[in-house]
Amino acid sequence: MGQFGDLLRGHRTARGLTQEALAARAGLSVQAIGVLERGDRKFPHRDTVTRLADALELTGDVLDAFMAAATRKATPKVDDQPTVPVPARQLPSDVPDFTGREEQLDVVLTALREPASAGAPRVVVVVGGPGIGKSALALRTAHEIADEFADGQLYLDLAGTSDQPHDPSVLLAELLRALGVTGGAVPNGTAARATLFRSLLSDRRMLLVLDDAARSEQVRPLLPSSGGCGVLVTGRQLLTDLPGARHIELDVLSPAEARALFTGIVGANRVEAEPDEVEPIVRACGYLPLAIRIAAGKLAGRPAWPLRLLTERLADESRRLNELRLGELGVRASFEASIGQLPVDATAAFGLLGLMGPRAVPEWVLGPLLDRRFTDDVLDMLVDANLLRLAEIDVNGGPRYRMHDLLRTYAVERADEPHAAVQRLLAVWLDLTTRAVDRLPPSLFAPPQGVARRMALPQSTIDKLLDSADNWFTAEREAFVGAVELAAAWGFHEYAWQLAATAVPFHDLHSYYEDWQRTHTTALEAVRAAGNVRGETVMLRGLSQVHLYRDEYDVALDGFRRALELSRQVGDVREEFLAKSGLATIDRMLRRYDKAEAHIREALEVVTDRNLEAQVRNALGVVLMAQDRFDESYASFEHALAICKEIDDKHRLGVVLREASILYDKIGQTHRALASLDRALEIFESLADERCVGYTLLRMGRVHAAHNDMGHATLVLQRAVNFFATNGNRMEEAQCWQLRGELAAQHRMLNARDFLTRALRLWQSIGATSQVTDVQAKLAALPD
Repeated sequence: MGQFGDLLRGHRTARGLTQEALAARAGLSVQAIGVLERGDRKFPHRDTVTRLADALELTGDVLDAFMAAATRKATPKVDDQPTVPVPARQLPSDVPDFTGREEQLDVVLTALREPASAGAPRVVVVVGGPGIGKSALALRTAHEIADEFADGQLYLDLAGTSDQPHDPSVLLAELLRALGVTGGAVPNGTAARATLFRSLLSDRRMLLVLDDAARSEQVRPLLPSSGGCGVLVTGRQLLTDLPGARHIELDVLSPAEARALFTGIVGANRVEAEPDEVEPIVRACGYLPLAIRIAAGKLAGRPAWPLRLLTERLADESRRLNELRLGELGVRASFEASIGQLPVDATAAFGLLGLMGPRAVPEWVLGPLLDRRFTDDVLDMLVDANLLRLAEIDVNGGPRYRMHDLLRTYAVERADEPHAAVQRLLAVWLDLTTRAVDRLPPSLFAPPQGVARRMALPQSTIDKLLDSADNWFTAEREAFVGAVELAAAWGFHEYAWQLAATAVPFHDLHSYYEDWQRTHTTALEAVRAAGNVRGETVMLRGLSQVHLYRDEYDVALDGFRRALELSRQVGDVREEFLAKSGLATIDRMLRRYDKAEAHIREALEVVTDRNLEAQVRNALGVVLMAQDRFDESYASFEHALAICKEIDDKHRLGVVLREASILYDKIGQTHRALASLDRALEIFESLADERCVGYTLLRMGRVHAAHNDMGHATLVLQRAVNFFATNGNRMEEAQCWQLRGELAAQHRMLNARDFLTRALRLWQSIGATSQVTDVQAKLAALPD
């Protein structure tokens, strides 16, 4: 037995109290008192200790000693430090008014601390009905034990109770991104992603919280294989076919716990004023946490109401069924009772916010939904009524709200004129996205014009939201995907494809290929179903670009060819140009220079946009240079540079300077080559374009390697290879390793074989036959 347990038992027996009597006085369960006295829980929560001290009427030095005995004293040790540079800390905030569950909390903590068997992670599944408090218990447990998982904590909302539970493949992509795997480095397919995820966690101690699981099939791919990891799952159903999982089933609260929860929300003063009214209320709520929160929330939001009034409303059984009933129908009745007392605007807002799905949404969405300029008052009403909760503060410092799944299901039923509201919201999404893109660096993939109308928020709101366009996009990433899905689900196919296409410059700038692909795939299905050929053209071409970035040339080739056919069918010259440019890039990558040149010259025949012309003349210069047609290449680069300066496109200027530098070096103008690369690197770093920084570093490495400058080449190539490996650019990563290998071989360094072998594996992975043969020959020439 621990020190605190000894003290607690001594004070209780000295006052002649049984465990039951002390539990009643302190508002705790008998089980909790037993756990504390046995020493099974040595350091209870401060709120629990305070209740016990009050119940035992402790004062002075005796009180101080009692409180001190319950205080955890721990000195950080060196070997307790995280084993990774920046551990993931994804846990949402703890539930501040968490009440009771002492016994269940101890069971879960003990299970997560048990030694792992056969190297498998410790898996605990918290199961219970809706509104029973599964997530609250999981978060309290996770925060309690977080320090014991030194490498960090990962959190995922699996949306199991929603209409569309999250796909394991998408969830794995988010987990990998949290672990530093981004862009094209995220493999395709659930199995490949799960394998990489398990590998990354194989030597780490991490806690994984999977909230609101639908079924074992959704959870199983997300499980690590390391015995040093712990997994905490919540869900409505038993996951009995989940190997090695320990299940903890939650029931309703005890009467003492229910009273404590109610008092914490309503306030001790009001409870003390009407102490006999509490038990009838919580009993009518069936001791269900969600129902108690709703009932107490009513009173907290109506300070003039006496508790007796709610007791009387619940006394009539027929009326109680409409307000508070067990199970989903009962909870729905409680929602109905709360909504009935809201003002008209708040009721409308509640119904329309339900359409937003399970994702956290920013506060600005309510304006277009209600067709009002300002909606702070309505939001406050919903928050005060516990119908909407603050989910997080985003990177812009703005609040984001989420509606409980059961509330959201009920809200959708009440939505008034949803079609018009959704259209207004999509019009604002399109307007904000377009404005944000306009504030990003110029992009080859500038948003195409469509017929969907835009609607603007008040200018003051726009200025606040888009103070940093990049931060706005980052904050809205998940919500934006939801907006495209909303457009598709409601039949707004024009909005679906325009939104997806408009965000491409942001996705392209940060290599968010997963978001790019998800939005385009969703919109492509919508436009095809509606027979929207232009939308299909743009989405198909955009998807092909993602496949191109991921070195999936066969799929990209088919997509660009089909997009080219469709662009000609609808007479879209811009899309025809982009499709031809994509085909030219594939041929250039595969060293089919004659075909690449043909596609480029065809593109030049249709291009009218000067930005696009600069890009394609730059591409022509690259292809001509690869065929040793240096004079023609030089002229093409000079033409492209002149256009960039004429239209003041700094980003495109950097691209052309980077590509032209190789030609300058080939014709003996090495000084100009390095100066061009320095200027290009300066431009891209100022624009925070990490991908172009990587390509520029690769070009620098080529020049330094060509002149046997091993020191400078090694520095820039290592920076470049780090970027390409992280973002899955296998071709460019292979080029970096091959350059380093060739340079090391010239200097007779032992690591030449290692560098060339890495390059060989990458070339083989993308089917680059000629490069494979070249590297194999270089490996064979190395001394044994």
